[in-house]
Amino acid sequence: MIDNEFDRQVQNLISKGYPEIMGLEAEEFMKQIEPLREKTKFTEDKYEELGRIPFVIVIKSDWMNGERAMQLVERQNKKGFSVLDAEEVQRFKPIEGIELPGGMAYLVIDIDTGKETRNITPNEAIQIISNESRSPLTLEEGVALITHYPDILMKNNGFYLLGSRCGDKRVTALWISENKPKLGWCWAGNPHTWLGSASCSLRAGI
Repeated sequence: MIDNEFDRQVQNLISKGYPEIMGLEAEEFMKQIEPLREKTKFTEDKYEELGRIPFVIVIKSDWMNGERAMQLVERQNKKGFSVLDAEEVQRFKPIEGIELPGGMAYLVIDIDTGKETRNITPNEAIQIISNESRSPLTLEEGVALITHYPDILMKNNGFYLLGSRCGDKRVTALWISENKPKLGWCWAGNPHTWLGSASCSLRAGI
């Protein structure tokens, strides 16, 4: 089951043109990602029973900008879009306490989109996530999640990406707008009934 899911995600990225955009042949792309397969041993099928996602493959922003990646998201035949341009997206960096694995790609493991934190401000939600010994998803990790699982993003059920900040009071978030997946932003002190705060239990690199 886990092996099949890993292969599905790799093929999903290839079919969306990731290797070409990154300047790699498909074979080289697969070769660089293949060592991550071993890291899926940290995952368990039971996560899906709990309404969580076992893992997603994340391509680091050095190789694929989040704004460009959003354009490759497709949900119900609708392409994703971002209200932030590529330069602004690049300003959102991982917050203190989040260390990304080295290499081109890594896994985010045991993902929860945070339904229990809907209608709770991002400022409060990040404390809840920390108290549960979990880590908030970064911008790129959130985009990776809906790249592989687009239907997890539903109308009136989106999520904040509290793991990336740019030095002001904004946080990025993903939600459905005009039936399309949207990368936008909200104020960190404002709650929204339709936005939770996504988190993971682990990041694993090569």
